[in-house]
Amino acid sequence: MEAVALPAAIAPARTALVVMHYQTDILGLFPSVAPALLANTRKLCDAARAKGVSVYFANLRFSPGYPEVSPLNKNGQGIKQLGLFVDDRISPELGQQASEPVIIAHRASVFFGTDLQARLIAQGIDSLIMVGIASTGVVLSSVAYASDADFRLYTVKDCCYDPDQVVHEHLFSTAFDSRTTVLSLADALLLLD
Repeated sequence: MEAVALPAAIAPARTALVVMHYQTDILGLFPSVAPALLANTRKLCDAARAKGVSVYFANLRFSPGYPEVSPLNKNGQGIKQLGLFVDDRISPELGQQASEPVIIAHRASVFFGTDLQARLIAQGIDSLIMVGIASTGVVLSSVAYASDADFRLYTVKDCCYDPDQVVHEHLFSTAFDSRTTVLSLADALLLLD
């Protein structure tokens, strides 16, 4: 990854870290990479908290029997077959604080059908640092929406993951690079210092 020219500073009161799908069922699907992802993202969360940046968590969750899943939704049918995302929780390794909200989403985008955008706007937030699992799902869908909604966006590559590493790399060099400032964890920590 090329060196990124960091912005001079962020305005903590107008910035939020959005941690997407860092939940026990999803991390359980990727045991070989989960420890590193959780360690990286905990560092990012702690740095954001220390800087006064709001932290929001977004989880994919369904009711028992998956009534939110349409038979027309191919991705939703795959999720339903897994039998997951009904009673899991935010990965405890991230140290969620009582003041940090959890947004419950029923689709890949954390904005679709949720009150996340309204909450952010109500708090005067115009800049988002976004991380999540998986890059081809929640990150792609949510970054595309947030970009169209005129948020200033940062993505932290070391805190995103996709089992298809070729597509993951391609997204960071194309779709994410054209919509966000792509940061390494080290660069993100400098931005939050």
